[in-house]
Amino acid sequence: MPPILKLAFKSEVIYWRGPAPFFFLRLPAEDADLVLKISKQVTYGWGVIPTDVTINGYEFYTALIPKDGGYLLPLKKAVRDKLKIELGDNVKAEAVFSSN
Repeated sequence: MPPILKLAFKSEVIYWRGPAPFFFLRLPAEDADLVLKISKQVTYGWGVIPTDVTINGYEFYTALIPKDGGYLLPLKKAVRDKLKIELGDNVKAEAVFSSN
């Protein structure tokens, strides 16, 4: 099945202490608006949005997390280590969304 939406964006790596410390890319507002428009077609049902992500040729599966009217893309330690991504880096990412 063809993807519903493909996005390419650049964002700064941020740290959020939250209940579990994690690093994220915040989707730019215009991209978050596009994801919101397709969210009912792609969500698991609890607001998270599954997506396939590519950064520097490295592909991985994750889920966007809704936060403050936008979305955060989590960057697991294994991904950051593999790609040598640090807090504050500006990272180019591609995200592909397919129907659930």
